[in-house]
Amino acid sequence: MADIRQIKARRDDVQFRKPDPTDGAEIWELIASCKPLDENSMYCNLIQCDHFRDTCILAELDGAPVGWISGYVLPKDPETFFVWQVAVSPKARGLGLAKRMLEQLFEREDCKDVTRLQTTITKDNDASWALFRSFADAQNADLDHEAHFESDRHFQGEHDTEHMVTISLPDADALDAAA
Repeated sequence: MADIRQIKARRDDVQFRKPDPTDGAEIWELIASCKPLDENSMYCNLIQCDHFRDTCILAELDGAPVGWISGYVLPKDPETFFVWQVAVSPKARGLGLAKRMLEQLFEREDCKDVTRLQTTITKDNDASWALFRSFADAQNADLDHEAHFESDRHFQGEHDTEHMVTISLPDADALDAAA
């Protein structure tokens, strides 16, 4: 097991940034290395890096992609941010990357009006449930969920039911007043 100082040093070495279109192929490879994540086409990841770059985040360690979150503010609901996918390379696990990427995304100007985070998670995805529960706890926020995209109805039985997770973020002004 790695020494605590080594983990902290590696944690401090991670760089976060907005992606650009030239990152699409490497992000596609990162996602492919993070089984059992659903893989999108390389073109999809390229479009995310281009059209949605302001609401996506790339984490790099030693110049290589090790973390990725794709997401967007809902066009018809600018108070809701939808997390499409979270990927953390096996070689960067244990550094708290996913939660740190979420926190950094919510500090961006593009998310200033966001009061809710939504994502979908299958019941057996323990890592995602742990991430979003930890994020909700850190934000002093409520987390609710319900079946949304159902296996038989939406996926012809080819995919597990996806549960819509909603994290209602506390009002920043109310938090400031309580502090």
